[in-house]
Amino acid sequence: MIDFHCHLDLFPRPQAVTSQVEAARIYMLSVTTTPKAFAKTARLPAKASRIRTALGLHPQLAHERHQEVDLFCRLVSETRYVGEIGLDGGNEFARHIVLQKEVFNRLLRSCSDAGGKILSIHSRHASGEVLEALKQHPGCGTPVLHWFTGSIRDAERAVGMGAWFSVGLPMLRSKRAGSLLAKIPRERILTETDAPFASTKGDAYPHAALSSAVAELAKHWKCTPVDAQKTLAVNLRTMAEHGNTARALQRSHLV
Repeated sequence: MIDFHCHLDLFPRPQAVTSQVEAARIYMLSVTTTPKAFAKTARLPAKASRIRTALGLHPQLAHERHQEVDLFCRLVSETRYVGEIGLDGGNEFARHIVLQKEVFNRLLRSCSDAGGKILSIHSRHASGEVLEALKQHPGCGTPVLHWFTGSIRDAERAVGMGAWFSVGLPMLRSKRAGSLLAKIPRERILTETDAPFASTKGDAYPHAALSSAVAELAKHWKCTPVDAQKTLAVNLRTMAEHGNTARALQRSHLV
């Protein structure tokens, strides 16, 4: 199974959860919320683990931690993955949106300078602004829109820009899931939990929520859960290969 957006370091017992994930042979993107958290979080998985750690600066923390942007820029060459980054226009964070945009654009520019990354992006109440920023930084890499709640029009625009989407159980059980998934090619979708903020009860890793997300996708795609899981596995391999190709092309100045 694939969990492409999980806050591994924010579980009460992250090392225990790491062991559970590794035992279950789950491919996980472990996102961070501040650059200072990256080094310690990257040490949680075993050397041969299926867990990859992303370098992040969460938009909800940008007004408090914007001084860590320089650290982000120094660390970005150490990982293929960036997240959680983005913009948040929710009521409690909208007053910081100008600073968020400054931070987000600098992070995207840093990713471009580093040859492009695979990015897990937060876009709550700000999907249009996120897409505009991505448009201004075409070399930043492969954007994966995490728990997308924007308009159908923005979803279609994101697909046209080459964006991917990571979807979890709450999103897949929402009233608009069917209309949104109808606009997203199934070869651009990966599953996520966003644990421990969603899909989680107690301290343990939410295996059941991940399995249920695959089952919900299968219903929307009108296939079996086994076939849905096969599609997701192919998607993950495709993304990894696409990321390698994109960076190679950029290094050779072809794009």
